[in-house]
Amino acid sequence: MATLSELTLYPIKSCAGIALRAATLTRAGLMTDQIYDREWMVVDANGQCLTQREHPKMALIVPRLKADTLELRAPGMLRLEIPLGLPDPDAAVAIEVEVWEDRVKAYDCDALTAAWFTNYLGVPCRLVRFHADAQRLASPKWTGGVEAPTLFSDGYPLLVIGAESLRDLNGRLRAAGRDPLPMNRFRPNLVVDGIEAFEEDYVETFQLGEAVLKPVKPCPRCPMPSIDQETGQYGPDPLDILQGYRAKPEVDGAICFGMNNILLAGEGQRVEVGQPVDVTLAF
Repeated sequence: MATLSELTLYPIKSCAGIALRAATLTRAGLMTDQIYDREWMVVDANGQCLTQREHPKMALIVPRLKADTLELRAPGMLRLEIPLGLPDPDAAVAIEVEVWEDRVKAYDCDALTAAWFTNYLGVPCRLVRFHADAQRLASPKWTGGVEAPTLFSDGYPLLVIGAESLRDLNGRLRAAGRDPLPMNRFRPNLVVDGIEAFEEDYVETFQLGEAVLKPVKPCPRCPMPSIDQETGQYGPDPLDILQGYRAKPEVDGAICFGMNNILLAGEGQRVEVGQPVDVTLAF
């Protein structure tokens, strides 16, 4: 039987995630304690998103949920506390930011927070939070016309990877004389164990309780999986191994690992690590 083996929420895009024992599934992605996946994002002076692709040390910004704040720690920095309560819409400063090709409204976090990120990353930047009035939808080309909201993710609300897919890759890496990789290199929200390697590519739906997830698009991979999430340093890139068997013609030959999903049913369903996952294949 397939089971849910990992749950990870990433409060700030491209920073470290928070491993959870339980979380709530929403159409916009994972949520816990009213905090959503990729609810915050770091932007440059022009409002463009910053990621580990250009700033790998973002991997070392580690969030921790506390009663009323999101605590951030990073090497050489004093800890930073960010209020969890939504800003007063009448008092908050709103700016327009860009995440890939989408421009959306966001709350601008305070100057102290901006200074913390600027000092750590060494470039002028700010932290922003997805605005309560903003809307960003996954591409209807891939969702089959289903309106699937997302916040500051690359494009889809949920990323699912099969545990056996990583075991397969690690077997190939070992055969090439290289070290295996942890799952955090690929930054999934949900990991499903008990299915065959890359079987997630061919799943029609994953069902967890009343929640129904539908895989809609293979996840193309950039060089980010080569960044060690414990050191913030680039290492050997697994894409040279993956390119031999993971190029997907439906995404113009991009090397893919994992499947982007949307939630079809079960808004608000609570899910827990260890619970069974009912897997329906697409053929």
